[in-house]
Amino acid sequence: MRPDTADYRALFLNDLPMMDARAPVEFSKGAFPHTVNLPLMTDIERQKVGTCYKLHGQKAAIELGHQLVSGTTKAERIEAWAAFAKANPDGYLYCFRGGLRSQIVQQWLKSEAGIDYPRVTGGYKALRTFLLETTQQAVEQCDFVLVGGLTGTGKTEVVAQLANSLDLEGHANHRGSSFGKRATPQPAQIDFENRLAIDLLKKRAAGIEQFVLEDEGRIVGSCSVPLELYQGMQRYPLVWLEDSLEGRIERILKDYVIDLTAEFIAEHGEERGFPAFAERLRQSLSNIVKRLGGERYQRMAAIMDAALIEQERSGDVSLHRGWIEGLLSEYYDPMYAYQRESKAERIEFAGEQAAVIEYLRQRQPR
Repeated sequence: MRPDTADYRALFLNDLPMMDARAPVEFSKGAFPHTVNLPLMTDIERQKVGTCYKLHGQKAAIELGHQLVSGTTKAERIEAWAAFAKANPDGYLYCFRGGLRSQIVQQWLKSEAGIDYPRVTGGYKALRTFLLETTQQAVEQCDFVLVGGLTGTGKTEVVAQLANSLDLEGHANHRGSSFGKRATPQPAQIDFENRLAIDLLKKRAAGIEQFVLEDEGRIVGSCSVPLELYQGMQRYPLVWLEDSLEGRIERILKDYVIDLTAEFIAEHGEERGFPAFAERLRQSLSNIVKRLGGERYQRMAAIMDAALIEQERSGDVSLHRGWIEGLLSEYYDPMYAYQRESKAERIEFAGEQAAVIEYLRQRQPR
């Protein structure tokens, strides 16, 4: 039998599959990649056992748990655990603290299905603590540089082409701006933090000690950048990415109209995809109505409506350039110009995409 493990580093570096025996409500708040939720108890069963524990103590709570998970219910759960164990012979199981629930799952697998399956000692709590510490240590020990630039210059494209980058927007499944929501939902905050930490862990294990990331605000959609990293981002050096207005308009048209339309159609089908995309685009504009002001919002909304009508009618997306150019020149560019001025002393290089990528590939840690 493989022994229980406390080698959290190896679990994440090797993407080992794990069975999470916690209740679904616990799992939905945050888990790890390559993890499947096969709970010992449902949310309601866990709640009943918890209440019993508070009123009558551990012994009574364990007895109630065994009553609730018995007979056919117990057999079905053991069958699901056994199927996972057979499909993932190199995997592990865990509960919240690596205690009673994972021990019971382990015992039942052994006694009822004849399967020895190891646990993660310390459970979810220890794994989560390890990942939080991983991020903290990277911020303390590594060198970081930010890619800044006006909206639409292709900062995400630069990040994607570098082996030592951290794609915060990718981990958050969001493009970072008021228009950044994707067709698929964002991860829970804990899932976002875990993905970022595992990315750092793997890259550091490969010998990377300098990281490039996009200059972001604290919030990427609904996900918050870990505080220690965000605080560092207020002082890290900057590389400023430049592009023509025309190039930026075309890039935004592709990302936020053409590609996003395709995402919504892939997610919702031909019939429902386009209306869902159109609703999302209009909602994104209305989210910044206060910052735009009433007159400017009405003007942009009218151009957007005409563009959406034409896109649905003929597939032609050219009218979208109108509101994109208006938002860039009247809203985003003045805001970013102010930001550039406030960060000027941290900018160590500026140039177009190819030059920036080359500079970052050659850059030595400070």
